[in-house]
Amino acid sequence: MAISQDLLEILVCPLCKTALGLKPDNSGLKCVQCKRVYPVRDDIPVMLVDEARIEE
Repeated sequence: MAISQDLLEILVCPLCKTALGLKPDNSGLKCVQCKRVYPVRDDIPVMLVDEARIEE
């Protein structure tokens, strides 16, 4: 996955505006507060609430 650390530092959850972390399997970005996971497709984060799923 080619998501840069600089990009990860500025991205926030579009719903609750808190930090995101890269999942260990690199399949998406997970919000630390609301637990939504935004998918990463072709190395591009899809930051749409409708595309996110909630994971515990």
